[in-house]
Amino acid sequence: MSFQGETKEKIRTGLREPKHYRVIMHNDDFTSMEFVVEILTDIFHKEQAEAERLMLTVHHKGKAAVGSYPYDLAVTKVQTAGKRAKEEGFPFRMTVEEDE
Repeated sequence: MSFQGETKEKIRTGLREPKHYRVIMHNDDFTSMEFVVEILTDIFHKEQAEAERLMLTVHHKGKAAVGSYPYDLAVTKVQTAGKRAKEEGFPFRMTVEEDE
C-alpha cells in the first residue's frame, strides 16, 4: 500500500572490496634460498612445498608474485621481510604493485 506523496528511498552502501596489491619477490645473488623459504612460510604463511616452489621460480625467472593483499597488509609484509633481511645481512628485495 502506497501513500500519496510517499517517496521510496534507495540506499546505496557504497562499500567496495579494497583494491589488492601484488607482492613481488626479486632475485639476487646473495640472499640464501633457505632465508627466502623462511620468509615465505613465516610472513606469507605458505606451506613448505609452495614456499620452495616460489623460491625456485624467483631463482630461475628473476621474480615472482608471492601474494595479493589489501595495500596496508602488502606493505606491512614487505617491511617485515625487509627488516628481517637487513638483520640477517641480506640485500633481499620485495616490491608492491597494484593488481589489475
